[in-house]
Amino acid sequence: MLKILFISLALLSSCQNKDENTFSFASSGEFRPFSFTNQDGELQGYDIEVGIEIAKRLKKKPKPVKYKFTGIVEGVKTGRFDAGVASQTITEERKEHIAFTIPYYYSGPQVFSRDIKSPNIEKDLNKKNIAVSKGSTYVQNAKVFTEDLSIYDSDITALEALQNGRHDFVITDAITGAMAIKRGLKIYGHQVLGESMQGISVSLENKLLLEKINQALKTMITDGTLKDLGIKYFNKDISVPNNSILK
Repeated sequence: MLKILFISLALLSSCQNKDENTFSFASSGEFRPFSFTNQDGELQGYDIEVGIEIAKRLKKKPKPVKYKFTGIVEGVKTGRFDAGVASQTITEERKEHIAFTIPYYYSGPQVFSRDIKSPNIEKDLNKKNIAVSKGSTYVQNAKVFTEDLSIYDSDITALEALQNGRHDFVITDAITGAMAIKRGLKIYGHQVLGESMQGISVSLENKLLLEKINQALKTMITDGTLKDLGIKYFNKDISVPNNSILK
């Protein structure tokens, strides 16, 4: 009973301390080019600009928060911040704890290796060491092939480790991998394991905020804002399906 009281008081305090004129949103800062920190320690990237634009349309002051990806679901759920704009793949498991907006971009898990030759998915990945990021949906993708997993806090760190010979494969976001290759990593992208939809997460109880963000996103799609951001960061519109992966 005492533990429940402490939790309730903590949640109440969190809600009371919120600035109603601010839209706070969490990103990992470790998922370049979606979210990363510059030399001054400020968050930048596609997700950050999406969050800032949503705040503008909500007529609120944006407050990006750097937070470990594995803790964002719980942080949204308990009201530590208003939303997660963190490249979170929409899954049924996550929807048990948080609500998702309509997708604001589309991508998919992809296999990467140091070999230019594409692997035979059924044979070559079997029982090999695959690196993935902690708390991501790529963990489940990798477990289809092997139990020999190496877990990293950052997808970029996993890709760098792959380049340096520490793993056989990495499974990560197709767009993130493609951008890492463009920045000079000596790795190669292979099979895409399906398409994923990324949404902005909010508390299950905050239906009004969910509705407002959805409306903002719909307008951002209609007026071309999301398209322009996609072209700025990826040279393509990733806000529509079937247009974001390996094209």
